[in-house]
Amino acid sequence: MLRFNDIADRVLEYHPGCDLSMLQRAYVFSAKVHDGQERLSGEPYLVHPLEVAGILVDMRMDEVTVSAGLLHDTIEDTLATPDELRRLFGEEVLFLVEGLTKLAKIEFNSARERQAESFRKMLVAMSKDIRILLIKLADRLHNMRTLEHMGEEAAARVAQETRDIYAPLAHRLGINWIKQELDDLCFRILDQEVAKELAQRLESKRGAREHYVEEVIAILSSKLGDFGLTARVTGRLKDLASIHEKMRREDLDLDDLYDVIAFRMILDGNAAEVYAALGIVHAIWRPVPGRFKDYVALPKPNGYRSLHTTVIGAYGERMEVQIRTREMHNAAEYGIAAHWKYKSGGKAEAEDREGQFAWLGELLERHQDLADPTEFIETVKVDLFPDEVYVFTPRGEVLSLARGATPVDFAYAIHSEVGDQCAGARVNGRMVPLRHVLSDGDTVEIVTRKSQVPRKDWLDFVVTGKARSRVRHSIRAVDQARSRELGRELLERELRKSGMSLARQIEEGAVQKIAERQGRGSVDALLAALGYGRLRAGEVARALRGDAPPAEPPRRRRRLLFGRSQRSGSGIRVGGQSDVMARIARCCAPLPGDEVAGFVTRGRGVTVHRADCRKIFEVDQERRVDVEWEPEADVPHKIRMRVRSRDAPGLLAKVTRIISARGINIGSARASTNAERLAEQTFDVWVNDVATLNSVMREIRRIRGVTSVERLGG
Repeated sequence: MLRFNDIADRVLEYHPGCDLSMLQRAYVFSAKVHDGQERLSGEPYLVHPLEVAGILVDMRMDEVTVSAGLLHDTIEDTLATPDELRRLFGEEVLFLVEGLTKLAKIEFNSARERQAESFRKMLVAMSKDIRILLIKLADRLHNMRTLEHMGEEAAARVAQETRDIYAPLAHRLGINWIKQELDDLCFRILDQEVAKELAQRLESKRGAREHYVEEVIAILSSKLGDFGLTARVTGRLKDLASIHEKMRREDLDLDDLYDVIAFRMILDGNAAEVYAALGIVHAIWRPVPGRFKDYVALPKPNGYRSLHTTVIGAYGERMEVQIRTREMHNAAEYGIAAHWKYKSGGKAEAEDREGQFAWLGELLERHQDLADPTEFIETVKVDLFPDEVYVFTPRGEVLSLARGATPVDFAYAIHSEVGDQCAGARVNGRMVPLRHVLSDGDTVEIVTRKSQVPRKDWLDFVVTGKARSRVRHSIRAVDQARSRELGRELLERELRKSGMSLARQIEEGAVQKIAERQGRGSVDALLAALGYGRLRAGEVARALRGDAPPAEPPRRRRRLLFGRSQRSGSGIRVGGQSDVMARIARCCAPLPGDEVAGFVTRGRGVTVHRADCRKIFEVDQERRVDVEWEPEADVPHKIRMRVRSRDAPGLLAKVTRIISARGINIGSARASTNAERLAEQTFDVWVNDVATLNSVMREIRRIRGVTSVERLGG
């Protein structure tokens, strides 16, 4: 267990002028109010705030931040009040703790409306004071380190949330060691069997690997010394998560994977000596073409600076070498925390913080108008941790975009209007298709046309959050306009039967009154509902004539709007009713147990998607209806599953045996092998629920030689 004296001693090492009395008061107060509380592990609760404070000390934070770490759960989990914290520790500590208290209520598996609002609050809090997020990251890191005391399902939920949000945030802030540890902990929870097997295979070669590392370090240190350069050279095995991700991305087995060891040279010098060291490395070993990255001349958006090169090292093995100065290394490991300066009172100098996290404000501003919570979370995640590609404007300015970006993404990065009117592009002076994937160093020029509008097929290739959001917004606007026009035509036709004019009814305010009575709010919303089929033109016309019959019960009206089907065969309830025509969307093929969303499709009832399906972001939310799975339904649904593996005898038979043993019918199977002897099998299977599918996928992952198992659409 970490002791308070350890924390105090470490703070004094890097910040001799700190206010130790504040830290002591925070420790005593936290111990007092948490007295008697225990964690799931059975340890005293005080262990947690002490560990959080210790992680903040590892980030070299000031005493105000460390004190807030000691106190971060006091308002949320004890009888302590904001007034007590203000009186004992001041406004600054209270501000940080209250910001964290609001964040503590974020649950990414709660109702999606609350989820989006909570995440927006987190962005607002972060943009006001980045220390709130740094404490939250420390809190999450310690919770992930002790996740074994939670139930399997709850642990998986926390790990998934961490992988989706908190690890990317640590990356975006440039705190590399936290990002790597969170990724590795998530991998060990979410892919337990794969992680165990990978760890065992790596352990079997540990002795040879350690000898190899020592030999390479000796060679590099000696050569650098010959040229008068002083550096600390280290070598380490890459973490399990990054090794597995590379295996999955490149469809390689561990035995075929190169550069699993990374060497790092940290020089006592400046940028010029970093390039000199690169020349020495390339003089010793032959560099691998296309595997050099210069993040010194072109730093990453999070401030990361380093040279990366891959060479054919000792014994013909590929190895990655990172070269940086001590200053660059501190920035790479600690990110924004490395720029923290101390004054009296422990406040960071405003000029040092300026620009370090302006991206948070931009992120919030860009996405605060997104009404759909799932879309909000999805687009924010895209923007949090893109693998960057660096391109140039015609004026020579550098833009960082997500890897895989196209000219359309580039156009939206310049300005929303440029993106909307993007009609063509020149890359390095040559006209290219809009779906052309940009590469590092490309110079991009956008050709605009005022008559151009965003097209639906752009969603097939744009990758940045801003581009996807703008294109979806445009598609929904067109969909709404089309539905309003259709609704207008339907209502006009009904009113003409009685010799009435829709234009006059609108002018006199009669349609507005009906819209308000129906809860639509505006004439346009009423017309759109008519066009979508959520209302019947005849009913609205009768209401305008003043002879509307008594309102039909909701169940009867739903049957008229969507069509009647005693049992649709989908196992879906619409608005609590089972006899409504519904169909399962092919794009995402939801299964019982998945969170689902329903959308009215004119003439075809309700289409049911998974709540995280990208297609639903293109649909106007006016068409959304509440849907849920029938609790007792036992309806098999077709799902497609892809298994990637080494080409090994009997492996396909093992996979099919596991599927069949669970009583799952295989509708079809396709298998192929490439020149590198990597196999891919795709199965169409009929499954009753997502729990069964997940269980089967877990068993398949345990098969030796399987590199990935993915659920596709239907």
